[in-house]
Amino acid sequence: MNQASAQGESEGLANLAIDPDVLARELAAELDVDPLEAIDLEGGDSDASQISRECDAGLEWLKQGHEERLQGLRVFCEHRDSRALPLLLPLLNEPCPVERMSAVYALGRNPCPSALELLLNLLRTDSNAYVRKAAAWSLGNYPDASVIDPLIHALQNDVSAVRLWASGSLADVGATSCDKADLAATQLLVSLKIDTETVVRSNCIWALGRLYSKLNQSRKDELVEAFIDVLLNDSQDSVREEARISLEQLDEAKVFEKLQELIDEGLLV
Repeated sequence: MNQASAQGESEGLANLAIDPDVLARELAAELDVDPLEAIDLEGGDSDASQISRECDAGLEWLKQGHEERLQGLRVFCEHRDSRALPLLLPLLNEPCPVERMSAVYALGRNPCPSALELLLNLLRTDSNAYVRKAAAWSLGNYPDASVIDPLIHALQNDVSAVRLWASGSLADVGATSCDKADLAATQLLVSLKIDTETVVRSNCIWALGRLYSKLNQSRKDELVEAFIDVLLNDSQDSVREEARISLEQLDEAKVFEKLQELIDEGLLV
């Protein structure tokens, strides 16, 4: 690559947006396909080379001042590279909440066992809701059993944005074993009934749907009953629609029969 091309690429990376609201919206959403998996599927050497160059630049930025660190953090919120881990961990203690938040997201994209306790502490104690929200999301990539109770506590007690991502991460962690699935489902079912925020209730439904296959039969029956109750009684159309979609996605004959009964009785259309 010639010098002009290298300079142009560096300037392009340096101009990446670092607005905290934008960063939170873009990075807190769990991706259906990991970017690195997409590269493998596409088999593009040029893509792999570009990511390698971006990571090399990101590593250098992480060693510099505040503005450069933010650019480096943005790189590792998007890409995985184990070389970044020693540089990311200290940034969890930065006084700037944007740096802390970005470092938390980066350590969600680049899970590191040494980061687990630090992330749990941020979820429990950080004064900035953006940072706690980032921690709630990132901990979904740490399937250790120790994250279940802190995520449950966040779902019970934190602000709505944190509760939203805590519910999603409980699905991610709970899906790794039947025992964890049951623990996660217990609180998700409670929050589905009592949470005042529409988006949190909807996400609880989505999370419970993901855990369904890991639950025992009695818990599955409880989940179906809870979804039907929401379908009939929740005050918000979007939550009722989420419940109906999730029931249909369970793909079980008895569930379809129950839905048909409700239609025949005029309770559903």
